[in-house]
Parts: sequence; C-alpha cells; structure tokens
Amino acid sequence: MSETGLTVLDGTHLRSLNPSLPELDGAVTGSQLLEIADSKASTSLFGLSLPQKLKASALSRVIADDDVTFRKAELDRDKASKFLSDYISAIADGMKDDPLVVTILDGNTLKMFLEDEDDYAMLAENLFTDMDIEDKGKICKSEIRNALVHMGFEMGIPPFSEFPLLNDILKKHGAEGEDELGQAQFAELLQPILQETADALSEKHVVVIHNVKVVNGSKLRKVLADEKQFNDVTERVLLETKSEKDGLHKKKLIRSFLEKHGKDFGLPPSESNEAVLLLYDAVFSKIENEKSAAQTDNEFRELMKDILEKFAEQLEASPVFCDIDN
Repeated sequence: MSETGLTVLDGTHLRSLNPSLPELDGAVTGSQLLEIADSKASTSLFGLSLPQKLKASALSRVIADDDVTFRKAELDRDKASKFLSDYISAIADGMKDDPLVVTILDGNTLKMFLEDEDDYAMLAENLFTDMDIEDKGKICKSEIRNALVHMGFEMGIPPFSEFPLLNDILKKHGAEGEDELGQAQFAELLQPILQETADALSEKHVVVIHNVKVVNGSKLRKVLADEKQFNDVTERVLLETKSEKDGLHKKKLIRSFLEKHGKDFGLPPSESNEAVLLLYDAVFSKIENEKSAAQTDNEFRELMKDILEKFAEQLEASPVFCDIDN
C-alpha cells in the first residue's frame, strides 16, 4: 500500500515468502540461523535492513532462552527450519501491528527527470539558483554535493550515509574543488552524475525508513479481543463519564477521553492531522445520543465496544499516517 510516493510495509511480502534453509553440513548455530533469516527477510523487502527493535521483538516471541544462549546453541535441520519459518512469521506479525513507512529509491524518479530535456533543464536551473546563495551566477564544483543533498529522496537521491557510492560518482566526474561553474556548466556536469546514480540505484535499490507511524486498527483489535484490556479501557472511560446522564453530553465526554488517552490502546494521537479529526467525526456521527445515555455497566460496555469496533473498521479501511514523535 502506498501514499504519495511512500510505501507501507505491513508484513504482506514476508507472509508470501517460503523460507528454506541453504545446504548445510550438520547443525547450525542460532547466530548463523539469524543471519540467514535476516538476509532472506531483507531480500524480500527490497534490501531493507530491518530495525533492530523489530528483530529483537520477533526473536523474543519464538525462543525460550535468552538471546545470547540461543545464538550459541546448535540446531539440527528440522528445528532450524521451524525456527526460520516462525521467526519470519513473527517479524511479519510485528510489521502488521506497526508497519514501516519507506521510500524505495530505484532510479526511476531520476530517469524521469533525465528523459525529458525540459524537465531536466528546469531542475538544473532551480538547483543552480538555490545553490547560488550570493547570486553571483557562479558556484563551486563542490556545491554539486550540496545540490544532491538538496534534491533528497523526494527527487530520488538517497542520503550519502545510505549510499556512499555517491562519493565515488562525484569524484569520478570531478565534482570537487573550488573551480567555479556557470549555470550551463553546472547542468552539463550534473547530468552524467545523476545518470550514473540512477543506473546504480536500478541495480541495487536503497530503502529509506521514514519517521512515520501507521495506525491501522491492529492494536485496537487486540484490545477488543482481550477481555481484561477491554475492561480496563471501559472502566477508565466509565469513571470519567458516570455522573453524566444526558446522552449528548456523555458522548462528548467519551470523545474527549478518547482524544486524550486513545493513543494508549491503538487510536491515533488526536493532534496528528486533519485525518484524525475526520475519523472521530465519522465514528461519533454513527453513535446515537440515546444509546450514549447507557445507564447500566453492561449497557456502557456495549456502547464502548460499538465505538471501538467502529474505530477499528475505519482504521483498517483508511489507516492514519502520523509523525512517530506524536
């Protein structure tokens, strides 16, 4: 699933993976097995290096021992095969609950600029103007590095830290030093650099993880399925609203509570963006005021279940994207 050039990795790619062990002589250590599993998962996810937190969480779900003990242990082929399948499934489960939002840089964006002369001329002109801070009509060759940073992944350029080959490409084309370039010379030098970068990315993609969280209802459904968690949430809301008898006012109090504390059990932060406001409006517009006036605890439980189920349905159909810092 994608949004404005972003790709959401929710474990679907891994679920279609049928992991098999390579030919091995004898037993395999847990450490070797993890390397094999991480490599297979990464290959399935466009070469992405999985976050350590995701891998550690998946590992803790499928081993009885601690991490260090497992890495030293030796497993026969049958146990190793089972672990491989279980571990990759656990990673997929983790990604379903907390999807990764990435941009896959494969050179295509750069090729689109390069294939159209007018598009490339405009790109080069705009970059030159942005780099020519003193408005001299000249910039140093070394500014081409800053031009690439300025383009960023939105225009198909990976971070230098993720794609050190960029340094070699700049050096190869002489884009270093204090020699000055006019706009035409800048455009002439930049073009083969972008072309070689595009070709390199088409051979080996770079995947950039964004600081974005996808709230898709998965955590909320777990709360609904777990009686203790659901009762805890219901009790918290009940304490806030019990004194209110009027259905309309009670509905407002419930909404206010969820906006303040919903993040704890799988709702998106209310201050994230307009999409969250629309989500709340959509859910509460379907809740009748009369029903909100629930008097008994059982009636209130049914009301809360109805509200949270509606949130889960809406989030599953239209996940909300929000900054991870919220």
